[in-house]
Amino acid sequence: MDDLTIFGVTSTSCAFMENFIVSARKYRPDTFSTVVAQDTITGTLKNAIRSKQLAHSYLFCGPRGVGKTTCARIFAKTINCSNLSPDTEACNQCESCVAFNSSRSYNIHELDAASNNSVDDIRNLIDQVRIPPQIGSYSVYIIDEVHMLSSQAFNAFLKTLEEPPRHALFILATTEKHKIIPTILSRCQIFDFNRIKVGDIVRHLDHVAREEKISIEQSALNVIANKADGAMRDALSIFDQIVSFSGREITYQDVITNLNVLDYEYYFRLTDHFLRNEVADTLLIFNEVLDSGFEGQHFIGGLAGHFRDLLVSRDPSTIQLLEVGGDIRDRYKAQAANCPPDFLLEALRISNECDFQYKISQNKRLSVELALVRIAQLTLKKKIADSDDFTLEPIVGLNQDGTPVQVGSTQPDRANQLTESAKQSSSTNSTTVQPQSASIKAPLKKLTRDISGPSIKSVMNGGPVEEEKISVKEQHELFSRQDYFEPFTSEALIEKWKEYLTTLEDRPSLKATLAKDPVLLENWVVRLVIDNHVQDEVIRNVKPQLVSWLRRELKNSAIDLVTEVREEVSKRFAYTDGEKFEEMLQKNPDLAYFKQKFNLDFDN
Repeated sequence: MDDLTIFGVTSTSCAFMENFIVSARKYRPDTFSTVVAQDTITGTLKNAIRSKQLAHSYLFCGPRGVGKTTCARIFAKTINCSNLSPDTEACNQCESCVAFNSSRSYNIHELDAASNNSVDDIRNLIDQVRIPPQIGSYSVYIIDEVHMLSSQAFNAFLKTLEEPPRHALFILATTEKHKIIPTILSRCQIFDFNRIKVGDIVRHLDHVAREEKISIEQSALNVIANKADGAMRDALSIFDQIVSFSGREITYQDVITNLNVLDYEYYFRLTDHFLRNEVADTLLIFNEVLDSGFEGQHFIGGLAGHFRDLLVSRDPSTIQLLEVGGDIRDRYKAQAANCPPDFLLEALRISNECDFQYKISQNKRLSVELALVRIAQLTLKKKIADSDDFTLEPIVGLNQDGTPVQVGSTQPDRANQLTESAKQSSSTNSTTVQPQSASIKAPLKKLTRDISGPSIKSVMNGGPVEEEKISVKEQHELFSRQDYFEPFTSEALIEKWKEYLTTLEDRPSLKATLAKDPVLLENWVVRLVIDNHVQDEVIRNVKPQLVSWLRRELKNSAIDLVTEVREEVSKRFAYTDGEKFEEMLQKNPDLAYFKQKFNLDFDN
């Protein structure tokens, strides 16, 4: 007989759909030994059953999908089992176990507090508690999401929870322990369930896949486990979703496509481009990610996680914190070996800042691109800092005959030849050296400058801003010149001082502090009179830059700066009648006799 077809669906298909059970229910643990990654809690509950030391109320709290309600159901079934196994597990054969497994037990009651959270619901529960169990020793009441009860319902429940009948046992479950009032917490034994580790989820999913005869790659299992965020129920739901998408053959690519997860490959490629300072390639990869439909914040958050994983991969003792498969773990170890620790820390800081500022940014794409550019230039700054800052470009001078000569060449042999020729010419005729020396001295004004400018932090904090950094080589050249001790007058000092003030237009507070004209003392010491010690602290912060600027402009390396605090005594003003009379009395003492003679006083 042919299968009956209704609306295009055969009766065989209908039977298949009716028999399908989601993995989270089909593979739900029914004994303590099958509970995943909660060994401490299951061991404690089994010991309590074995020693017959059961509390009258328990509180199971923890994240979603970690086994709170499952353990409550197993615990309720086990304490009513009439034929416990030697390892304190339910037999699944006695009348109580059979009734529980077939969902017709009258000894175990489950209540959803999210929909039964009123005082009347709790009063009905209290009335029901008085009825003894028909089979077994205990009537167990499992109240899920107990934090959803109203304050009045909690208060109505307190007395029964504190002194329940001997046959009653309460198991409360919640994901938000902090919302439960302390008077309830003090009446319960509290068990905190942990998030399930990625490795435990992977092993359980692998077991389910083998039972269902499904082929799945190990890297795909790791992606599902990470996506579940420590919840086994979520992991099994994702597994069913992937099976519906891919069938019996599941690959890593299928999982990341279905779950909208960024591939590890993007971040490995990006890090390689960062280390090679390839800004354009990093921006192109980010554009490729956006074209694939991913949000910028999802991308930058994953990049920060990638840098974190690289950081923990550098040390064999911390590589266990890496929650990935074996092949991906090897790639992390290989790339981490090429990444300097300071690069990883700074890149992690930049990406974390970008992630934090992403929501308030008006141009979100630009904020991510700027972060990528900054990260790509981290190792470039390191290369520049490690380069030879003291190598000067060849300076071209002229011999007496007008032919050019290079001085300061990086070739040692050529430098030695110049030295020898200079010695010979000096021994024969000292006047021939002077033109060459003069031609060399002039180009020394073109000196190597430090490329770094004032930091954003120093500007925001109002600290000193370095107007110009001079390399060590430049300072050596300036101090070694014979004309660096030229005398100058007070007028020249004041002129250069005011010229320096014109560079402080963006720092009005510092400009006001330096507004007074300095005084030139002996031995080229410059004295500045200030009003208070606060100004003295400000000048102390900028003194190195200011003195360096004056020495350079006035061509005198002996210049030094000292400050003198002259706090002005504020003039005292007379406000009251008594104070005014005292001032008048100081000017004319006869007023005291006049006041006494006529018995004068001030009006109140």
